[in-house]
Amino acid sequence: MENEPEATSIELEAAAFRRLVKHLRERSDVENIALMELAGFCRNCLARWYQEAAVERGLELSNAAAREFVYGMPYEAWKNQFQKPEPKR
Repeated sequence: MENEPEATSIELEAAAFRRLVKHLRERSDVENIALMELAGFCRNCLARWYQEAAVERGLELSNAAAREFVYGMPYEAWKNQFQKPEPKR
């Protein structure tokens, strides 16, 4: 697929990105700290990259809106529903 048109490449990259976001939404059991430890990025990183891409294109996108896109709901709602409390030491 070396000679594919740029539009096709962009479509494939976008599809892969949407699949990653969908997968992360479905895997709420995987915590961000585990993602950071194993993959070097987490949902918040992905949201930040999404926001940075918007800004680079002259679009306004808040951190909250970017996180809502990645998490599929407002970040605070996701934390309340899925994030486990830190163990007491």
